[in-house]
Amino acid sequence: MSAGSELKHDSILWKAAWRLEKYWCADLGQPGAVPYDVIEREGNLLMHGGASALWQMLIGNGTASAGQPLTYFNAANAYLGVGDSTTAAAATQTDLQATTNKLRKAMDSSFPAHGDGTASTNATIVFRSTFASGDANFAWNEWGIFNGASGGRMLNRKVEALGAKTSAAAWTLSVALTLA
Repeated sequence: MSAGSELKHDSILWKAAWRLEKYWCADLGQPGAVPYDVIEREGNLLMHGGASALWQMLIGNGTASAGQPLTYFNAANAYLGVGDSTTAAAATQTDLQATTNKLRKAMDSSFPAHGDGTASTNATIVFRSTFASGDANFAWNEWGIFNGASGGRMLNRKVEALGAKTSAAAWTLSVALTLA
């Protein structure tokens, strides 16, 4: 290294952009259906256990077996979970903090979505689940991404009041995670 030169370190940013679309049940699935409300925000907290699972899978220690700590976050095993707890997010948490009002929902068809390649768009993965009329009818104050219907690992968690879902509505939650 020559005199006066500096060692440069590149940083990486974990970015979450998410969208909640609220539909009346009668409208969902209809051509051209328009949500009655849309919430779009950025931010969440990467859990230590979720980060560890990503690193372990990067070095080949993942599994397709459901509900294990190192289960892949793929179409067969990925879930979005919602709950009613307002407990602040902490990177050491392993599940949503709600005690009774919480639900993990499997991915919608073709999710998670990720395109392989070297373009900047290939640094993003999108998770999406639809909560139908009978699902998660309580105040939504937290959400997270999981690799199992129960157990497994929580990848990330966000705490924010999103409203109270009722049986008259179906809500679709989409989360785009990007490494930039």
